[in-house]
Amino acid sequence: MGRADEERVIGVAELARRLRITLEGMSGTDWVEGEIGGFKRAPSGHCYFTLKDERADACIECVMYKFQATRARAVLSEGARVQLRGRATVYERRGRLQWVAEAARPAGRGALLEALERLKRQLAAEGLFDARRKRPLPPDPRVVGVVTSRSGAAVHDICTVALRRGRVRVVVSHATVQGEGAARSLLEALDRIEAYPGLDVIIIGRGGGSGEDLMAFNDERVVRRVSRCKVPVVSAVGHEIDTSLTDLVADRRAATPSEAAELVVPSLEERRQTIRGYQRHLRRAMVSRLHEERLRSERLGQRLSDPRFLIAARQQDLDELRGRLEAALRRSLAQRRTRLEQQHRRLALHHPQAVLARARGELTPLSGRLTAAMARVLDRCRARLGSGSAALQALSPLAILGRGYALATRAGGIPIRSVEELAPGERVEVRVRTGAFAAEVTSVLSTVENAGGLDHEWPAGARGESGELG
Repeated sequence: MGRADEERVIGVAELARRLRITLEGMSGTDWVEGEIGGFKRAPSGHCYFTLKDERADACIECVMYKFQATRARAVLSEGARVQLRGRATVYERRGRLQWVAEAARPAGRGALLEALERLKRQLAAEGLFDARRKRPLPPDPRVVGVVTSRSGAAVHDICTVALRRGRVRVVVSHATVQGEGAARSLLEALDRIEAYPGLDVIIIGRGGGSGEDLMAFNDERVVRRVSRCKVPVVSAVGHEIDTSLTDLVADRRAATPSEAAELVVPSLEERRQTIRGYQRHLRRAMVSRLHEERLRSERLGQRLSDPRFLIAARQQDLDELRGRLEAALRRSLAQRRTRLEQQHRRLALHHPQAVLARARGELTPLSGRLTAAMARVLDRCRARLGSGSAALQALSPLAILGRGYALATRAGGIPIRSVEELAPGERVEVRVRTGAFAAEVTSVLSTVENAGGLDHEWPAGARGESGELG
């Protein structure tokens, strides 16, 4: 009895409650830093993830309830490095230690996320994500290859949708899609499926999962292998909120495996409806075309009627054209004849005989005019000569000599203008009206004396040429 009183036995629920109270009392003011992994957002709005310390290889399960996760939506993401304030507790139903986060703030990028971003930038720089590399999907595939886990829901969804939509052969190449060795398994599955004869297109993917579950599809080897595939590739990794590097390098991306099957396999029923629609359009077009051709044939028949009338109408046209041509020829000949006559007339006007005749006719009056003009010119010249001769005769010294004057000159015929030019004994020549004689100067009288012995003056024109005889 005493031992039973000393040993107290408690239940599991009590133990969990005591641990929870102890843990919650020891925490609540500390900020815990680590990298988010396995992030999931539940339909209820609560967020579940693992906070890892990659340096110490330690982790703790975390939860952030909806009313606090809404404010931290921009901070919480797969691979993000964050600082969380909250309290440690025990989830009694599972007996699991977890951290209930009340606030979150960024603490830099996590190592995993940084490595993923570096790889993404590198592949983008190499052009693996370029839209020009994307190939169109085959319009009517016969063989569809699927790279995924044979035990997952993705392969079931793809096969169900593909076989419902059309008559295709679905070939599954099994691969491990998460965990250790998933990347190598995906590479081997791609090699196998690409060697399948008659392959038209490949679907690679899996169902939804956390960021860590999708890491195999971010492996550089897998991404480069997808880019080298000989046929178009459709990536169906995760859900709409998850985007892997395989999604970016593939020719088409689908949010789910079912959507990938819808993209790859055209619906047989939709194609039938499309064909029926084309048939209806073709039938209507043919009926309309036949109706138009029938109307056209009837119009042509009405225009043709009896061929003889058509030929007669064309003959009438020919007659009219012939008449117009003959009229045009006549007009042309008349015009040419008129121009020829004009040329003949112009040529006759320029004939040498006609030109000479016109010249002789023009010269006859000119000759008379020239003779009269020459006579008038000679008369004017005779009249001018007579008046000039009379004026010269009036001014001539010989005329003065006829009135009793004499002209004395020195040797050489130099007239003597002044007695001052003479010297006694000098010989001079004296010219009178009827001849000349030589004389010798015996004495030279002064001008005053000489002036006193004269009976009259010399004329003004001869005064400078007078002299006194000795």
